[in-house]
Amino acid sequence: MIEIRDEPDGSSGRNVYVIDDDVDVRQSLHFLLGTSHIRAWPFAAADDFFDHLPTLKPAPILLDLRMPKMDGLQMLVELRCRDVLWPVIMMTAHGDIATAVRSVKMGAIEFLEKPFESGLLDQALSAAFGMLGALQETAAARSHARALLDSLSAREKDVVATLLDGSPNKLAAHHLGLSVRTVEMHRKNALTKLRLKSIAEVVALVAKAERTLDLSRHAKQDADNRAQ
Repeated sequence: MIEIRDEPDGSSGRNVYVIDDDVDVRQSLHFLLGTSHIRAWPFAAADDFFDHLPTLKPAPILLDLRMPKMDGLQMLVELRCRDVLWPVIMMTAHGDIATAVRSVKMGAIEFLEKPFESGLLDQALSAAFGMLGALQETAAARSHARALLDSLSAREKDVVATLLDGSPNKLAAHHLGLSVRTVEMHRKNALTKLRLKSIAEVVALVAKAERTLDLSRHAKQDADNRAQ
């Protein structure tokens, strides 16, 4: 039987990525989803999906738990590492409560045991499509926040990182071995680049970026030397 793989370009409605090493499952879900006017995009392995990822648009993922090379739980970790915040519905024929709880804690929105009723799949996908927009907004906001932080120079990052600890300008200057005036200059330049008005707003931006702002290696070494 020839496996159908339609291009998920969004031109004909909703898409779902089906990742399962069982060709019969992929075929079955392709036709089942088709009855709901959902276009299935099948992948036989995690590597296959990640190879095509740069060309794929955001959509829910139906993910098999047990697969060779990279299983479903490992793929959840890899998706997170790659900042792919698309709703994932885990599928398995060998489910247990502990695995279900673990998969949800790792980011899956639902855990379905094969064979599952079409009604349960419809409910899970309805939730997934409902979450997709919000997740993409979160991803876009995080990407924007990271781009702003990356625009800072190394010295600006050092100054901001020190101020984020609650240090006043004078203490930050001592910690970094700079003059107070230099710290104030870098603080002003950093806030201008970040399009913010206060260090409190920087705290919120760093949280949105899901990233820590640490001292550079040289600044940390210099600070340690002065502390000795």
